[in-house]
Amino acid sequence: MTSRSQPARAGEHETLTALFDLGRQVTSVLDVGELLRKLPDLIRRLIPFDAFAVYFLDSKRRTLRIAHAEGYSEEAVRTVRRRVGDGFVGAAVADEQAMLVNDLAADRQRDAAVPEARSGLVVPLLHKAKVIGALTLLSHERGQFDENDLAILRQFGAHVAVALANARMFEREHRDSQTFELLAEIGRDVTSILDLDELLARIAHLVRRIIDYRTFGILLLNERTEELEAKIAVEYGDARTMPSFKLGEGLVGFAALHKQPVLVPDTAADGRYLSYVQDVRSELVVPILSQDKCLGVFDLQSPELDAFDKRYVGVLTLLASQAAVAIENARLYRKVRANESRLRKEVRLAQRVQVGLLPAELPIRPGVEAAARFEPARELGGDFYEVMAPEAPLFVAAVGDVSGKGAAAALYGAFAGELVRSRTFRRRYLPEQSSPATVLASINTILHERQLEGYFCALCYAAFDFDRGAVVVANSGLPFPIHSGADGTRQFGGPGIPLGLFPGSDYDETRLPFAPGDVFVFCTDGIFEANDDAGDEFGAERLLRVVERARDLPARTIVDAIFEAVTEFHGGAQQADDMTAVVLKISTPSGSAASPRA
Repeated sequence: MTSRSQPARAGEHETLTALFDLGRQVTSVLDVGELLRKLPDLIRRLIPFDAFAVYFLDSKRRTLRIAHAEGYSEEAVRTVRRRVGDGFVGAAVADEQAMLVNDLAADRQRDAAVPEARSGLVVPLLHKAKVIGALTLLSHERGQFDENDLAILRQFGAHVAVALANARMFEREHRDSQTFELLAEIGRDVTSILDLDELLARIAHLVRRIIDYRTFGILLLNERTEELEAKIAVEYGDARTMPSFKLGEGLVGFAALHKQPVLVPDTAADGRYLSYVQDVRSELVVPILSQDKCLGVFDLQSPELDAFDKRYVGVLTLLASQAAVAIENARLYRKVRANESRLRKEVRLAQRVQVGLLPAELPIRPGVEAAARFEPARELGGDFYEVMAPEAPLFVAAVGDVSGKGAAAALYGAFAGELVRSRTFRRRYLPEQSSPATVLASINTILHERQLEGYFCALCYAAFDFDRGAVVVANSGLPFPIHSGADGTRQFGGPGIPLGLFPGSDYDETRLPFAPGDVFVFCTDGIFEANDDAGDEFGAERLLRVVERARDLPARTIVDAIFEAVTEFHGGAQQADDMTAVVLKISTPSGSAASPRA
């Protein structure tokens, strides 16, 4: 039975979409609070509920506290503490088992924090086979949930556990900015590769940039034979052979069986060690875990005693979690490619995922009002946008357009969008390499290195400085942005070479002062080049007139006015290109804006 106030349960496509969305959170949301706030809406798309809570486990005190909740009183969130083993939630954590109870009163498991609850689901959050908390859904009706709901929530719980672990690790390791930046780059790199053999070879190459090792191997678990089979083995940069291991055999087998890292400072003193490389004195093995399932291991060896420490364990564990997502995606892609019917389903799924990858909510910053809209021409589009507040007093807007259409363009655009985000947020650590021009040059280098023939990206990147009251814009082939102020409405900026075409490209910057009431509009060429039935283009002049008429309206209204004008112009003509528009409206004088809240 579904509560009248609740939506119907989601279908298979929506379930997969939400799971992919949550996977996105694992790689992109590094703030625990932001992640927790997003979870209820994601889960509600799949399972109706009346109350939701995430509990964190204090392992020393063996108690659980509510980290975030909906449907609970503020006092309950602030004061409730549950001992492991007590009540509905405590029992699930103690047994490390998900639980479905459809009559809480009859089972004497009623949640005192929500006394009107009659049925519930609880899933312990497991990371590296260790409970870190629990995820709970409650309903006011008996019999609300079923085993399918429990399976879905268990999948969510696995993603949430990985996401929380990654976020906590980032908080602990943020002081080491160079390592974090490199890890983020590696994560984006490996998740863009869908060929499994190429992916594993790339991981082996990238690990060398983080950890100095003598021998590195990637072994994947063959579930049928229960053997860890060597897929990649590198010694001092050269390929070598590595034997296979039974599950539980040697250090690698022990790590895979117990789903936990094994750090051995002296292999001679550890009876589990099996010698197959001469002069190895220390070893680190980290399991590659996905949803508490071991996919394989990373194996690092060194001829020096105590060559690895807990910091390397943390770094390699983070890389392993990123690799797990990439490996699962590569395996999934291999299956999809072999099945034409499934491929069509995945294209429809990718359409929803692409929309989900765009910012769901634009950052809130005193002094600027932002709005954006994206409409693809086909199921999948090559446009993307990012609106970010990396640090006071800056506010950044970026709009991109990838060549081509379909799944390949969407993947290329998702990768380019992640590059934009990473290069924007690294200004906290590398401000001298974070101007608009250097951001475009850096992305150009990375895209060109990928050698994806026939693909490139046009991008306009604008950084608003509220201390100086000026915006700096760098452009690489996108239509010039529009500025509407007291002296009129016009396009500004300069041309630039699209990203990914040529190595070593330089980009010019245009600086423009702004004042309260000014409006800035960034559009892809799909808006400028929209055709009517006669083949005429919408053009820049029409767009300038729309912005001039609407400039005193809210940013959201201006965006909608642009799309309404284009729709009215092209009438029933088929849309030939993706259309994206981002509007920023200034409301605060320079030097007076407060710190951003997002």
